[in-house]
Amino acid sequence: MRVVAGSAKGRPLKSVAGMGTRPTTDKVKEAIFSMIGPYFEGGNVLDLFAGTGGLGIEALSRGMERAVFIDIESRSIDTIKANLKLTGFESNAEIYRNDAGRAIKVLEKRNYNFDLVFLDPPYRIKNGNILMIEMASRGLLRKGALLVLEYESSYSYSEHVSGFRHLRTAEYGETAVSIYEFEQYESKSEKPGEEE
Repeated sequence: MRVVAGSAKGRPLKSVAGMGTRPTTDKVKEAIFSMIGPYFEGGNVLDLFAGTGGLGIEALSRGMERAVFIDIESRSIDTIKANLKLTGFESNAEIYRNDAGRAIKVLEKRNYNFDLVFLDPPYRIKNGNILMIEMASRGLLRKGALLVLEYESSYSYSEHVSGFRHLRTAEYGETAVSIYEFEQYESKSEKPGEEE
């Protein structure tokens, strides 16, 4: 595994030792970024089931300004820290050990907003669409934010997720990737604190 493009291009990335993590291959990573736009001019990225941190680090290398990495496993957290050090992005990142559901609530309390979100849960977890709606309802997504949902190709998510526009789905062997664009949380037209 390595950083495919951008300022840290070619830097190797460590994998999580002794765990059944399934890091996104360089081929799939390249395909994802060719679909969502190869380079960015700033913005915040969330890597929610971060594993090695490879997707969030790739986004930083390609121009994202800040990244938040979330994972429940302590060995993943250690690997993310090591990979950020290897790529020189330590000062651009925050890392939290938490499960996805709790993490979303914490991020809401801290008033985070994201332009890009990677959702790459373990294949046994099939709640990517629920997490997308949860993030939208808690105001974590800027309008036009892109969400990249990675899952096993034998499973399929609906193209219709409330508040999102489905842009594309592609399959790469046993891996499928769906890209969604956040439009508006449909049952909350105004954010808390705004006048009615």
